Amino acid sequence: MTKQKDTLWENLKALFYAILLAVIIRTFWLQPFHIPSGSMIPTLLIGDNLFVSKTAYGYSRYSIPFGGQINYFSGRIWGEEPKLGDVAVFRSVVDPDTDYIKRIVGLPGDQIQVKEGLLYINDILCPIEPNGEFEAVGDDGKIKAPQYTETLPNGLKHLIIKQKPFGQGLYDNTPIYTVPPGHYFMMGDNRDGSNDSRAQGIIGYIPFEYLVGRASFIFFSTGGHIALWEIWKWPLSAHYTRILSGIH
Repeated sequence: MTKQKDTLWENLKALFYAILLAVIIRTFWLQPFHIPSGSMIPTLLIGDNLFVSKTAYGYSRYSIPFGGQINYFSGRIWGEEPKLGDVAVFRSVVDPDTDYIKRIVGLPGDQIQVKEGLLYINDILCPIEPNGEFEAVGDDGKIKAPQYTETLPNGLKHLIIKQKPFGQGLYDNTPIYTVPPGHYFMMGDNRDGSNDSRAQGIIGYIPFEYLVGRASFIFFSTGGHIALWEIWKWPLSAHYTRILSGIH
């Protein structure tokens, strides 16, 4: 009986330490994140499961679980400023309890504008080049849209899609947005399927404090609107080629 109790106690301790380690890793290093919508197609697909680096930008209350409800501290510690083109997870001032993921296209003080569907940063055109078509599962079924390679002023190249003709999208012609100090301007790579900083009443400018971390790499992709635990659906839906893919 004593041996059984000792074995049970050792198993409980091992479980406790495993849970504690998982909490520490999630809080201070890597947080798993599931892509539920198509706003970042083609870079991120619905069903992608990725890790977010907490160390990339340092820590704020929103880097810690329940930070939307509990004000652990204000500001940011060990903070490093994001780079133009980073794909980042963040909270919005309008909805601080929900995680979003978009690309940073505007740094503090930058002027951002979209004209005829093309992105301008500080009045510099971010040129695009056709890059075939991209087909994926979208929010309302399959989508097939022209794909382009966009080049940011710092030389970073990344893919976008444009579902509507240039100039006809909801956010294809915008006013000039001047990014406030300590804030960032976010946009989805699915330019006609993303509510982002162009929608000031929905997302708006994102304070540095509201950044959760930088998207690091995909650890699994279930493919479409399939939960990670629905293992029996993986053979026909999972994107195995996306496993351990970096995010650019």
